Amino acid sequence: MEQNTPFDQNDLTSIREMLSSSGYAEEAIEYFLRKPNLGPMKGADHVTELTGPCGDTMRCFLKIDQGRITDAKYQVLGCPGAVSAAMALADLVRGKTLDEALQVNDRDVFRRLVQIPDQKQHCIRLAVKTLEKAIKEFEESHAHKAA
Repeated sequence: MEQNTPFDQNDLTSIREMLSSSGYAEEAIEYFLRKPNLGPMKGADHVTELTGPCGDTMRCFLKIDQGRITDAKYQVLGCPGAVSAAMALADLVRGKTLDEALQVNDRDVFRRLVQIPDQKQHCIRLAVKTLEKAIKEFEESHAHKAA
């Protein structure tokens, strides 16, 4: 199985062991290594950015069609907890209406990741807050256009 990472197999084993011994579950490690929803999105309907109290920064890209999130991606300048939280959240909200996506909370993301270190819980909060900000800004900008 080919990995979509810039690491060779020895690096991957070492990174997996380090993350696992730090308290990351296999699901969170996979999100960090594969980064399935990382990167900018061409033609995004809305982009927003938020920096957390820890200094991690997330940029959220949303594609929205008739009030439904058809795609979500993040750019993340942060630790493995921030990357894995953002990747998991993008998977959780893809296909949901904006209202449904606003209902996704920290606990939902944590369940998807299974386990991350306690001191990284704030990363989940940052991912959720960035998404909430993006949706609210999108709704406000479209409410003004409709008025």
